[in-house]
Amino acid sequence: MALVKYDKVEVRQAEQIVLHDVTLEVNAGDMVYLLGRVGSGKSSLMKTFYAELPVYDGEAHFLEYDLRSIPRRQIPYLRRKIGVVFQDFQLLMDRNVEENLLFVLRATGWKDNKVMKNHILNILEQVGMQDKVYKMPYQLSGGEQQRVVIARALLNSPEVILADEPTGNLDADTAREIMELLYSISKAGMTVIMSTHNPLWPELFPGRKLVFADGLVRECE
Repeated sequence: MALVKYDKVEVRQAEQIVLHDVTLEVNAGDMVYLLGRVGSGKSSLMKTFYAELPVYDGEAHFLEYDLRSIPRRQIPYLRRKIGVVFQDFQLLMDRNVEENLLFVLRATGWKDNKVMKNHILNILEQVGMQDKVYKMPYQLSGGEQQRVVIARALLNSPEVILADEPTGNLDADTAREIMELLYSISKAGMTVIMSTHNPLWPELFPGRKLVFADGLVRECE
């Protein structure tokens, strides 16, 4: 089933055309790499997926939403179906791991504290962080913080994980551990779309490769 279907889409930033004639399809369970230099449009394309950037020209469907005509009131519902993993973590530094995750659950309508805490523990076990529940972000290594970010992305059982340069701020060994975790999530059936300028990852953790260059996106074998 196609979760993403773009046909001849144009992507702009501040009225400047970043990408044009983007045609792609992503199916459930795909592991997809967005490859290209910094500034080649990878992050801009991702931002169209969760309607932070509008789509110009062409046809754009993401998780059955028409991104050309999505009403503003529907955007929060679209975003609840997406888990986002950022390069710079974006954790709340004045709250511990559990409180960071509780904040997200409460913001998305969860009510029962016991249910939420049990759910958080289960998700943290999936990413190997069950013994760090009460740690503050500054007490965690970069890799541990990114594991918490991945846990946060998984909280509401998303249909797609969007990972924007998730290993960019990590040392080589830690980066590989995070890639192993994301790849295992993909192999379990989750669609993962990841931007990176590291060509090593698709060789070590095979997936589809979309290459960004000169304002175009092309699939590479």
